[in-house]
Amino acid sequence: MNKSNLAAAVSGEPGPTLRRLPVGAEMSEGGVHFRVWAPRCQDLAVEIEGLAPHDLVPEPDGYFSAFLSAANAGMRYRFRAKGGDMAWPDPASRFQPDGPHGPSQIVDPSGFAWSDAAWQGRRREELVIYEMHVGTFTTEGTWRAAAEQLAELADIGVTCIELMPIADFAGRFGWGYDGVNLFAPTRLYGNPDDLRTFVDRAHGLGIAIILDVVYNHLGPDGNYLSCFAGQYISHRYSNEWGEALNFDGPDAGPVREYFIANAGYWIDEYHLDGLRLDATQQIFDASEDHIIAAITRRVRAAGRGRATFIVGENERQEGKLVRPAERGGYGIDSLWNDDFHHSAFVALTGHHEAYYTDYRGTPREFVAAAKHGFLYQGQRYAWQKQRRGKPALDLTPDCFVVFLENHDQIANSDSGRRVHQLTSPGKHRALTAYFLLMPGIPMLLQGQEFSTSKPFLYFADHKPDLAAAVSAGRGKFLAQFPNLADPEMQARIPAPDDEATFRRCVLDFAERETHAAAYALHRDLLALRRSDPVLKSRPRHVDGTEIAERAWMLRFFGAEDDRVLIINLGLDLTLSPMPEPLLAPPEEKAWQILWTSERAKYGGMGVPPLYRNGFLHIPGESALLLAPATLDLAAAPELAEQKPAQTAPERGGA
Repeated sequence: MNKSNLAAAVSGEPGPTLRRLPVGAEMSEGGVHFRVWAPRCQDLAVEIEGLAPHDLVPEPDGYFSAFLSAANAGMRYRFRAKGGDMAWPDPASRFQPDGPHGPSQIVDPSGFAWSDAAWQGRRREELVIYEMHVGTFTTEGTWRAAAEQLAELADIGVTCIELMPIADFAGRFGWGYDGVNLFAPTRLYGNPDDLRTFVDRAHGLGIAIILDVVYNHLGPDGNYLSCFAGQYISHRYSNEWGEALNFDGPDAGPVREYFIANAGYWIDEYHLDGLRLDATQQIFDASEDHIIAAITRRVRAAGRGRATFIVGENERQEGKLVRPAERGGYGIDSLWNDDFHHSAFVALTGHHEAYYTDYRGTPREFVAAAKHGFLYQGQRYAWQKQRRGKPALDLTPDCFVVFLENHDQIANSDSGRRVHQLTSPGKHRALTAYFLLMPGIPMLLQGQEFSTSKPFLYFADHKPDLAAAVSAGRGKFLAQFPNLADPEMQARIPAPDDEATFRRCVLDFAERETHAAAYALHRDLLALRRSDPVLKSRPRHVDGTEIAERAWMLRFFGAEDDRVLIINLGLDLTLSPMPEPLLAPPEEKAWQILWTSERAKYGGMGVPPLYRNGFLHIPGESALLLAPATLDLAAAPELAEQKPAQTAPERGGA
């Protein structure tokens, strides 16, 4: 009998046969079992609306529990220390219908009829990630409305949705990174079964769902964990966004248990397919078994054999996060590659200030990103005045997620404008082709696939005093960019707590038609990625080189065929001469255009002949995907192999 069942027996009523989680209110045959870790309390009672308060039985190590046969799903409850002035929501609440300050609600996860029993997840090489903020994805901002759009996402080639954080938080809107009820999907988007319906429908369409989770800090409003236990917080470390969490200090065991259980909970009770770990550099743990490694093991176990995927955000660019445990790593699957984004931003906009300082957007940077992932793996980084990154040359391309946009980078401006609005159409089409076809896992930010006109701004609904502090902090952060330090520009930064800021970010799906060229571009590129016999095999052998000041190429070596991807961000380019072996076609063949960004359907300027007098011609600001074809000498006699001319030898002879 485990501790929770022992406590239930002591309480005088029949106990549950098995708990899913170590803490929280759980349905069981004949009632509900409550368990909470509260070493700060000498005694504790559960107050269920409509029932008399019921004392919880103390257990060893600061836990309290009780089994109540009168409790049922849908009832609301709180915990109260005897003589306490106020009652608190459950730290492991499965739902907060009135928000973090209201009562918790008993949820029965077994009541939902899943239809995804045959779902086995998505393999890593199949992933095309779509970052989604549910509140701004549709006009309604609900799970049900988002579910209606899933078929469209599947149709264009999205195979995985990465949900921005959904743990409940205070206020009417927000990004979700100030979550305080880590087990409760926010009431702002619907109820728990609405989320389950969303996931179930996604699986039916072949889309995996992963969740962005924040295990590095807790939100400043609505966090009642400290009422139960001060040990959740660590004072050994300094955290960028609040108080650090205690994963390695005194009484860290129950804290670790809480977060590890949370990771498995989303996979188990909501059938999610993995997690995105926010700002892992702020997850501090000197334990022999790092909390990230423990979370990874729990996610794998909760998947029960189906494919799971864990991606980390790591500003320090530490490859050990994705190395297996036997090589000293934590075993997650992939890391966001900010280096690639920063190079792309510089190439597209020409600006390299603040954290873009150490990038030039050169061909060599793009080739290196395709072959090696991170660009900085321990070199000196001028912006931070220290080394950046750790060695990661042993990691394969699918260990890196590449993107032109994400929520942070788009919002780190005065206006939240999308990348296509900051550059020329040709450059945008060309780099879109590159990141969607290059080695690595591509990720789109919602609306990017049809070049949305809607911005993505920072928004967070806080109480006035906190809102003022957040707004001031936002302005200070953006002031690292010299142009945004100007008082006039500071005054233009949208107020995060203004509902209009939030509303401006809501997508308009009519733009799928009005921006049909951009939509077709993304659809066709993703179709190429999954259907071309060379690209879909994700060949491990990829090489590349700079072919001009603003142009580069990648060659994908397939089992029986090759592909060449050429990106030219500069002027029209005729490769004469061509002393580059990676440009050489297979024997008795020539290159032909398999795809180009210059097609009229994408808004391009048309497709000129590939060869001019036998030399490759690459239009300016374009992308070309080439495949070998048998020579047609009648159509292109200049490509024929010529016999050597009868000329004088280069050196003298007898």
